[in-house]
Amino acid sequence: MPVYADEPARLGQSAMPDGRLLGWAEWGPPDGAPVLLCPGAATSRWLGFGAGVVDALGVRLVSVDRPGLGASTPAPGRTFSGFAGDIRRLCALRGLGRPAVVGNSQGAPFAIACAEEGVASALSVVSGADEVAAPEFASALAEDLRGLVERTAVDPAGAEGFFAGFTADAMWDMVMAGSPECDLAVYQDPGFAALYRRSLDEGFAQGAAGYARDTVLAMGRWPFALADVAVPVDIWYGEQDTGHSPDNGALLAARMPGARRRVVPGIGGALLWTHAEPILTLLLKKAHGPTWT
Repeated sequence: MPVYADEPARLGQSAMPDGRLLGWAEWGPPDGAPVLLCPGAATSRWLGFGAGVVDALGVRLVSVDRPGLGASTPAPGRTFSGFAGDIRRLCALRGLGRPAVVGNSQGAPFAIACAEEGVASALSVVSGADEVAAPEFASALAEDLRGLVERTAVDPAGAEGFFAGFTADAMWDMVMAGSPECDLAVYQDPGFAALYRRSLDEGFAQGAAGYARDTVLAMGRWPFALADVAVPVDIWYGEQDTGHSPDNGALLAARMPGARRRVVPGIGGALLWTHAEPILTLLLKKAHGPTWT
């Protein structure tokens, strides 16, 4: 039976200049090639990916709790640029240099912000939340999502208050109800489900304000220029993924020079866990050159 994720090898917190703490988890060898994960909606540092793969490839995988989630101190009103600044400081403190970065689901725009600000050496967007507020998507969104996008644009504070009503159980139920069978085979695997539920519980341990801030940022217009992303980019979507992007990343890839889009058959939003090896292998070749092994 496949093992999709395992418990972190190392856990810790690092202090920012203003006294806030960022929680992080690591897998793989401490001296491995650094890969930083910006995890999905409301999930904490506890949920990594590539069980067994990170050790085999010599990857030091680092997952970071965004402010207000998990073990990271809240930062009300935070921005994408502020998050990229936090990651720059964390990289200096933890000796990560300019890591390759993976953005999964709602973590995608935060990962893109790191790439746009020069924190990342290469970027993989995997099942990424797309910029659904882009005008090109106005007619492509389901009615309920379009309503949330419009509400976020008109009344971001009110939208943030609405999202602050979510819970770990509500997130779990939403993912289970909206996933195809190929994804449920991953999510409901007993070992994975235990880590996923723990990650959600920790993500909401300080309440839902961190998730709410993430969601308003991700669901609004993104303030960074995608055309200015100067690092190598791969954009991965599962063919059966109907929840993260109206066009499985086609417009997103077209807006970033040199981005390569890959659509994988037979899987949906669980792609990060079913295809960890090719995602990491390609990312590290982009970060370190084609001769990387």
